[in-house]
Amino acid sequence: MKKYIFIPLIIIFGFQSVAQNIAVGEGIIEDYLRRQQLLGKLDSSYSFSFRPFTMTKNGLLLDENVFNKKDYFKNSFKAFNGLGSLTLLPVRVHLQYDSHHPDSRNDGAMIRSKGIQSIISAGLYAEFGPLSIQLQPEFIRAQNKPFPGFPETHFENVWASRYIWWNRMDEPERYGTGTYSRLTTGQSSIRLNKWGLSLGLSSENLWWGPAIRNSIMMSNNAQGFPHITFNTQRPQKTIIGDFEWQFITGKLKESGFDPPNTDFLARQVQLFAPKNDDDRYLQAFSFSYSPKWIKGFSLGASRWVQQYFELAKESKDFLPVISNLFRKNDNNVLINEFARDQAASIYARWLWYDSQAEIYFEFAKNDASFNLRDLLVDTDHSRALTFGLNKLFDLDSPNEFIQFQFEWNQTSQTESRLLRNALSWYMHAIVRHGYTHNGEVLGSALGPGGNAQYLEVSWVENLKKVGGAIERRVHNNDFIMEAFKDTRDFTRYWVDYSIYGFFNWRYENFMMSSSLFYTLSLNYQWEMALVPGSNPEIFESGIDANNLNLDIKFTYLF
Repeated sequence: MKKYIFIPLIIIFGFQSVAQNIAVGEGIIEDYLRRQQLLGKLDSSYSFSFRPFTMTKNGLLLDENVFNKKDYFKNSFKAFNGLGSLTLLPVRVHLQYDSHHPDSRNDGAMIRSKGIQSIISAGLYAEFGPLSIQLQPEFIRAQNKPFPGFPETHFENVWASRYIWWNRMDEPERYGTGTYSRLTTGQSSIRLNKWGLSLGLSSENLWWGPAIRNSIMMSNNAQGFPHITFNTQRPQKTIIGDFEWQFITGKLKESGFDPPNTDFLARQVQLFAPKNDDDRYLQAFSFSYSPKWIKGFSLGASRWVQQYFELAKESKDFLPVISNLFRKNDNNVLINEFARDQAASIYARWLWYDSQAEIYFEFAKNDASFNLRDLLVDTDHSRALTFGLNKLFDLDSPNEFIQFQFEWNQTSQTESRLLRNALSWYMHAIVRHGYTHNGEVLGSALGPGGNAQYLEVSWVENLKKVGGAIERRVHNNDFIMEAFKDTRDFTRYWVDYSIYGFFNWRYENFMMSSSLFYTLSLNYQWEMALVPGSNPEIFESGIDANNLNLDIKFTYLF
């Protein structure tokens, strides 16, 4: 998508406004709207499983007492007798700092980088009849300082195991050796909108599923990718309930950076295998259904399929997401199905209004079962799981609450691997860039083999939030099972313990969303220390690391 073609269109039509999107990652707004739904002030048919939100008569329908769009999108200029308008979008500055090693997540176009990095974004929104154009580029700049990576002191067999992942995913340890900067189309789109439906081109970040921190199938962990989209902007009401959906076809690109030590030899064999430089063809679909008989309940499913463009042309199957859910239906294994990477999930969310609470889950499979019987017998094979709870406790003031959040995530393999090894989520033997774009996973920020437990308690009032959280994160359990299976070294787990602090505030035209967290990484990069002078070599204790992460988002409303 070429961003410069939007400018003459805006000048020609003169435009009118009110359908701007709340970009994925605008946590201060997203969290507020989710709380309003728990309080019964927002229609329960919104599943919160599709983001970004569209703030328009076509999209999210809000009482002005709940969220005043005119207060957020202030500068809207009418033209041509009110047939169209032009709106200045808020200016956003996102700053991030990591002191020891990269530890950022769900930050869009930002990369894994030590030091300071930033995103600056501003733009225009225009609307003329059913046509909407959003021009919101993003400029990224990162210091990209060197940091301790995968240690050369690891044995050859451990390096060989690590390259099983690096050769099947585009996940560079570091983005080059110097300062990183890039201008992207960011959260831009051009769409036709009518009856709560939208068809268009977009490079916006997407979020699918009810999870708050780690979405398995689609999140803003990576940079947004160019895609064609057909989606609902608000629930479509029927006699049996409400439906939401999104169908996308997109292009995923590689990062252009290799993993470390590409000349490393194990038993005189080079471990690094260069990847195909072809872009990938991604097609994905997600839908959610809210039955009219159960208020606040929604049930949904998602699926994505990707393969290299050249193979997609050979197979001549450009609607792979709706075909061959089970392997028994494969009809062209060598060219078509075997060359694809795919995953599918089901998810649900249930609001309990009397308790001002919600629960949600997502269950996903990273490898197609042979048939329904295989799915039912070996349900744990290649599965990932998320479970979450979110609740508000009343305080004396009518707008003040204590908010409690808990989320549990697992993408590492289960005991099913003992009979049938599925390797890891987001990686593939044929599509060797994995489920990534620009070197970062499009799904859960925990990545392959990652697990986490997160607990947060905060004071909230309207857009304000002050609170804290604790988290336990385990890095790539699947790797440790492969690398240390012969030694059975259960002391090697790389586990992070983090303590968070949050401060979100609004003052007049300024909004700020901030977090500060300290992480103690036990056995950083799965490394252990040797007992001095021991023979044979004996490992005494882990080599740990400390990291401080500061994340601040400033938004200025014109």
